[in-house]
Amino acid sequence: MGTLSIVSTPIGNLDDITIRAIKTLFSADFVACEDTRRTGFLLQELRKRFPSVLPITPKSPQLIRLDDHAELSQIPVLIDKLQQNLSVALVSDAGTPLISDPGYRLVSEALKRGIAVVSIPGPSAAVAALSISGLSANQFLFLGYPPEKISHRTKLFKNLLDMNRFLLSTYILYCAPHKLQQTLDDMRQVLGDTEIVIVRELTKIHEEVWRGTLSEALKHFSNPQGEFVLLFHLAK
Repeated sequence: MGTLSIVSTPIGNLDDITIRAIKTLFSADFVACEDTRRTGFLLQELRKRFPSVLPITPKSPQLIRLDDHAELSQIPVLIDKLQQNLSVALVSDAGTPLISDPGYRLVSEALKRGIAVVSIPGPSAAVAALSISGLSANQFLFLGYPPEKISHRTKLFKNLLDMNRFLLSTYILYCAPHKLQQTLDDMRQVLGDTEIVIVRELTKIHEEVWRGTLSEALKHFSNPQGEFVLLFHLAK
């Protein structure tokens, strides 16, 4: 049996790649990825910038697309390769795979077949944002991306209010730029004008850590650009 490696990659700054991640990627027979062009560019850059870290005989792994649309059809292909004693590295477009990204079904199927699954840890936007937010990190609840429908988002925030009576936690959401304004407005309608920390473009040139109320956030991010992490806690 081969090994399925879950490889974390940088969320912006390429220097955040780990030595172990580089060695794993260039030792793998196949790399399963969301976007073959993006991952191909990443591998090219890693070869150029970190030649001293590469294995003695680095491989040129074949890239296999594994996004939300292709995951189910590609799982049998990848499992077959793993059962042929070939190695597969799974990456997402950025950060730690499976965290609001594809891969869960592949990992689950591999474990059912007795295939070894190993983690190559590294960057995660949720944890990185939490560490610099100034909010308590003793307990936190990662909620991924909020639901698409307004009614479902509203229900989520109402449930948080109810749950917060028993669990004092920092809550973390991911948010795409085109949905930020509506999400912030929905939060204000349900949660009130609570304090929030918004982290944008982590580890990139335009990184921003902003703190204020939801009303102030709606004004500040009137033309949102980049990827966002929202962090907040609720008073009991």
